Amino acid sequence: MIALAKKATPAAIAVLRQATAHFPKRKKASDGLLPSAAHVHQNPNSDHNSGYAVDITHDPVNGVDCVVAFVNFQNDPRVKYLIFAGRIWSKEKGSKVYTGPNKHEKHLHISIKETCGEDTSPWFYWLAQPKTINKVKAVVRPLPKKKETK
Repeated sequence: MIALAKKATPAAIAVLRQATAHFPKRKKASDGLLPSAAHVHQNPNSDHNSGYAVDITHDPVNGVDCVVAFVNFQNDPRVKYLIFAGRIWSKEKGSKVYTGPNKHEKHLHISIKETCGEDTSPWFYWLAQPKTINKVKAVVRPLPKKKETK
């Protein structure tokens, strides 16, 4: 069993943050970083346990099209393996039928190499850099003056 991490790696967190930066209105229902107790029981050797895996919701209308991402992430040297739509891919073994209990139809699973957990460089390299759509400027008003007591 892989030891349970208390938090996901910066690289895994970056995938979700960058996806949201590119697609602010994307669905997030199947996003995931650390495993639930049920997931740990079902798959004690999952890279989610160590914080080196991330699931991203398939949302071809408003978000990440995982069909496209599955192909493009195969070129990213940080990727250990990918699972999506009943397929598993790794550089060593190529693409094969995935026989696990969850076919990953609603999300793309990305496992990150142990040597790349700190790398937060752009994951969605095939997309243009996201634009800042909301810059919030906080208005700081002075506090009301205290009334003097006599």
